[in-house]
Amino acid sequence: MLPAAASIKKQGANNGATTAFLISTPESGVDSIAITYALLDPLMTVARPVAAFFTAITAGVIENLFHSENEINNRKMDLSCPVDGCCDGIGCSPDEHKRHHSFAEKIQAGLRFAITDIWGDLAGWFFIGILLAGLISALVPSQFFVDYLGGGFSSMLIMLALGIPLYICATASTPIAAAFILKGVSPGAALVFLLVGPATNITSLSVLFGLLGKRATAIYLLTLSVFAVLCGLILDQLYIGFAFSARAVAGQAAELIPFQGQLAGAVILFALSVKPVYENLKSFFNKSSHHHADCTACDSQSSSPFPIDKT
Repeated sequence: MLPAAASIKKQGANNGATTAFLISTPESGVDSIAITYALLDPLMTVARPVAAFFTAITAGVIENLFHSENEINNRKMDLSCPVDGCCDGIGCSPDEHKRHHSFAEKIQAGLRFAITDIWGDLAGWFFIGILLAGLISALVPSQFFVDYLGGGFSSMLIMLALGIPLYICATASTPIAAAFILKGVSPGAALVFLLVGPATNITSLSVLFGLLGKRATAIYLLTLSVFAVLCGLILDQLYIGFAFSARAVAGQAAELIPFQGQLAGAVILFALSVKPVYENLKSFFNKSSHHHADCTACDSQSSSPFPIDKT
C-alpha cells in the first residue's frame, strides 16, 4: 500500500487524495470484502468498507482544506504495457498497442497476476492471521474480552490502542477479528481493530512523515482514530437494533457451500500457498542469517588487536 501511495503521490496526487487512498484501500479490496463475509457476517461485510469510505473522504477533505500551498502537479503517467512490457507507451499510440496482444493473452496475464503476485503478497499474512486467531481462541479466556471489550466507549479506546501500533494487513486482521468476536468482543470494537490495524503501524507512520509531512500524518491518524471509534459505537447500536448476534453468525458462511466445494477450495488454496509461503520464509531466514553474519564480522573487527584504518 505504501509504495502505491508513494507512486500516485509522485504522479501528481495531492495529500488529500493520497490520504484517502491509504485509508480506504485496505478495507475496500475484493480480498478484504470476501474474507470478511466468509469469516464474519453480512452486516460487518457492509460496515467495513462503508466506514472506511466515509473516513477516507473526511480525512482527504480536511487535509485539502488545511493545505495552503498551491500544488504543482507534474504528472508522469506510466503508459508501459501491463501485459509483458513490450513497449513504453510513448513510442507507439494506444491504437497501435491494442494490436500487440490478443484478448486471450490479456486474460492470461490478469490470471497470472492474481495467482502469483496478489496471492503471493497475501499468503504469508493470511496464515499468520489464522495462527494468531487460533492462539487467541485457545489461550485467552473469554471472560477477559467480555469484561474489557464487550462494548462501550472504553472498549473502542482499548482496541484503538491495540490496533494503531500493530503491524498487520487487512487480510490477516480479519481472522483475528473473528476470534475476538467469538470470544465476546463487541462487533464495534472489532471494527475499530479492522480499520486501524491495517492502516497504521509504527513503521508506516514513520514513512508517512516523509511522504505526506507531519501535519498530513497527524490529520490522517486523528481522523482515522475518531471515525473508527464513532463507527464502532454506531455499529454496536445497529447490531442491538436488528437483534443480530455477530458471535452466532461469525464463520458460518461456509455452510452455504457443500462439503465437496469446501474441500476443493482448501486444496486449491493450499496448492497456491505453498510456493509463496516457502519463498517468504526463505527470504526471512536469509535476511536473518545475513544480519547475524554481518554482526559477527563487526564483532570480530571490533575485538581485533590491530587498529582499523577508518580513513
